[in-house]
Amino acid sequence: MHILQVCPRVPYPPHDGGAIAMYDVAAGLVQAGHRVTLLAINTPKHHQPADAMQHLGPNFRLVTVDVNTDLSPLKALKNLLLSAQPYNVERFISPQVEARLLALLQTESIDVIQFEGTFVAWYAEWLGRQEGSALRVPALVLRAHNVEYTIWQMLARRAVNPAKRWFLSVLASRLERFERRYLRQFDAVAAITEADADRLRALGCPEPVVFIPAGADLSRLVTDAAMQAKPRTLFMIGSLDWLPNQEGVEWLLREVWPAFHAEFPEVELHIAGRNAPAHLLAPRPDNVFMHGFVESAPAFMQQYDLMLVPLLSGGGMRVKIIEGLALGKAILSTTLGAEGIAVRDGHDIVLRDGAAAWLTALRAWARGEVPTAALGEAAARTATELYDNRRVVQRFLHLYEQLRAPAAGAPALAAPAV
Repeated sequence: MHILQVCPRVPYPPHDGGAIAMYDVAAGLVQAGHRVTLLAINTPKHHQPADAMQHLGPNFRLVTVDVNTDLSPLKALKNLLLSAQPYNVERFISPQVEARLLALLQTESIDVIQFEGTFVAWYAEWLGRQEGSALRVPALVLRAHNVEYTIWQMLARRAVNPAKRWFLSVLASRLERFERRYLRQFDAVAAITEADADRLRALGCPEPVVFIPAGADLSRLVTDAAMQAKPRTLFMIGSLDWLPNQEGVEWLLREVWPAFHAEFPEVELHIAGRNAPAHLLAPRPDNVFMHGFVESAPAFMQQYDLMLVPLLSGGGMRVKIIEGLALGKAILSTTLGAEGIAVRDGHDIVLRDGAAAWLTALRAWARGEVPTAALGEAAARTATELYDNRRVVQRFLHLYEQLRAPAAGAPALAAPAV
């Protein structure tokens, strides 16, 4: 098959969860013998050269379109006053992307278009408006990395500043309307967790809605036997320009760390992630170390002992947890942080919610009462048995074959919902 993958960024290098999820599917499809053309919005934040992914071989082609998706207070205000479109979607709408997408469909024989997430879903409706132009539109699949509106809804509920709470609430409402509308444009939706599949159905998403988790290229996650984790250390890793990660770090440092550090002052907390806000980067006297962006997440993770995932808002699947499992790390997470991942509390992970429960768990770990070795061994088995990227790719291929089977011609596009 020839699959066209439409992405809101160039998913290379595969450092963060979103990039890993997109990159591994593209690489896995190529390794399985299929052709992949990846049309990516080349953003200032993640800008890459045209040959960034040429290592994937002759069956892979990267097509990039430069689009300035940077946040602009003026554009955000204009959007708020004059548009019903969510601002964080509007930033990714570009006539240049439309033109490249149209050119690819006119010159290439494509079997499936897979749109990677909400921020490029708008282009499915744009394709619907090309009917009558003799354009052959193949099967359209949305890979729903998150149900976006629920993330912003959670952030709004916990925002202390009234103006921020109002703005986040408006954004969440617009995203909900957007997702209800655009979900109807697709021939199938691949939800990254079963919980998200249920949320998508509740939004009125027509079937088929299928559950296909994120996976991990296990060959990239081989442990180094010579590298031993430093005792009495905790760590976190995740993009710190994503608001739910910021919220989780701030909660941990405000609600949990002071009391724990007072009891166990020798324990170190190491935090890695790109684009941390200035207030998190300020030097601290309490054994908290900010590392910023790290080139190798697996190497960073193997340096320290217990992995922390203090996520309070969000959806989708935390790919960093999958990586931690594969590396045999003991992990303490909120229930939401591990949502959609087939782990069991006390077997291959520790799940706790609320500051008091986290303090209790961390105290137990500090006293040596948490079986970190056994948790890590079970975690590695879970990753191998359930989240090998090759299994994930086969599930996508099965979906594609189902969509191609009913008719030799192109599937009909649903009319744009109002």
